[in-house]
Amino acid sequence: MERPLTEVLMRPGATPLAAWREIYRGAGVRLDPAAAGPIAQSAAAVARILARGEPVYGINTGFGKLANVRVAAGDLATLQRNIVLSHAAGTGDPAPTAVARLMMALKLASLAQGASGVQPATVALLERMITAGLTPVVPSQGSVGASGDLAPLAHMAAAMIGVGDIEAAGVRRPAAEALKQAGLAPLALGPKEGLALLNGTQFSTAYALAGLFDAERLFQTALVTGALATEAAKGSDTPFDPRIHLLRRQPGQIETAAALRHLMAGSAIRASHLKDDERVQDPYCLRCQPQVMGAALDILRQAAQTLAFEANGVSDNPLIFADTDEALSGGNFHAEPVAFAADIIALAVCEIGSIAERRIAMLVDPALSGLPAFLTPKPGLNSGFMIPQVTAAALVSENKQRAYPASVDSIPTSANQEDHVSMAAHAAARLPAMVRNATAVIGIELLAAAQGCDFHRPVASSPALEAARATLRAWVPMLEDDRHFHPDMETANDLVRSGDIIDAAAAVALPGVA
Repeated sequence: MERPLTEVLMRPGATPLAAWREIYRGAGVRLDPAAAGPIAQSAAAVARILARGEPVYGINTGFGKLANVRVAAGDLATLQRNIVLSHAAGTGDPAPTAVARLMMALKLASLAQGASGVQPATVALLERMITAGLTPVVPSQGSVGASGDLAPLAHMAAAMIGVGDIEAAGVRRPAAEALKQAGLAPLALGPKEGLALLNGTQFSTAYALAGLFDAERLFQTALVTGALATEAAKGSDTPFDPRIHLLRRQPGQIETAAALRHLMAGSAIRASHLKDDERVQDPYCLRCQPQVMGAALDILRQAAQTLAFEANGVSDNPLIFADTDEALSGGNFHAEPVAFAADIIALAVCEIGSIAERRIAMLVDPALSGLPAFLTPKPGLNSGFMIPQVTAAALVSENKQRAYPASVDSIPTSANQEDHVSMAAHAAARLPAMVRNATAVIGIELLAAAQGCDFHRPVASSPALEAARATLRAWVPMLEDDRHFHPDMETANDLVRSGDIIDAAAAVALPGVA
């Protein structure tokens, strides 16, 4: 069950990662009133810079390769509107509403730091759109992750000036109409504002953060299902002994082993085979969970740190320094940090699903698990979990293909002015599909592990794992005979996605990334 929504007080430059997680999951956003001063000072600095009559990139010049073209004072408003309209050239399916909304919040936090030269009214409109639930329809393809996420952010900016479409309460309508119905007027762009809205890594960062937060929930649920699978196979908890992991010194491994150990604490199933068990060692998919999942935890935390910095940074160009009335042109819009972080998240998601699929394969094999073939009481007449394991294998293979690093690619753009790009946008945009695949694998493991433990009745697992199993069994009964399997899988997926399995095992603290 989702947690009650909250309101996040956004302090530009100092918003914690946990707050971004809440915003992604629907929390309200309120900008810290202290941001008003820096925003106004930055806008005033742009006016003073313009008054000097000197050419300044992005304020009174063209853009990219056209930076050497001076624009007359009377055309500056048209210049900013034109850059929005011309750059709104994305394609593909719209970004999910939660991602597009998070992108807006990230842009709000960036502009509110007083380094972008936008009007207070521009920041206020963005905040009011978020509060009113007005989310621009943003095509998900078209950014190479350098000079900012130009096309996606242009679609956001276009909605702010009344062009394009806005989604509100699940209904898509023309932006001008949606703004009017909410009592908001379209924005009239001032000098520098179109470029400030378009430059930045907020689209890539929003997708990467969404992937991170969903991967965190996936990771925690996979610890529960991995422990339950260990119980189903009557595996040993000796490999989770803290002395083993302290010698390795890997933090994630140490924490993961502790979580698995605590999840299995008090298990009667474990107690039932402490003596006279002929097996010497469990397969790696059981025994090496701390090493594999701990490594995934460590790299997810590394990605989280990078994204926390990026979420609180300013990444448009040029940047305005009001104390000296300077507009400095640099390259903060280059999304290489985000691309690397997204690639790292993809690797972790891939491996979480990969080792879980091996546990499923182990459980359905009677030679390895000691359980009935394919986890059915009547093998032969029934196929049991035969094809769900095949489905898990297919999903893991797809994720392996998707996990190839995007950051190693670069195609020059803008007449070779932008000659090295990060490809952060599709590095991050692939993450939801990868998490969906891995979620389905963990859902299958939940079903298989619970079924395996059913064969040990009346001997029970630990309180934490029995609570997780009871959560599933409230919706999905034990598979006695073959039935339509797809609804069971969808229910299990929902329990993984919602965090209900984590909540059920709440007596055990599961390590997180944010």
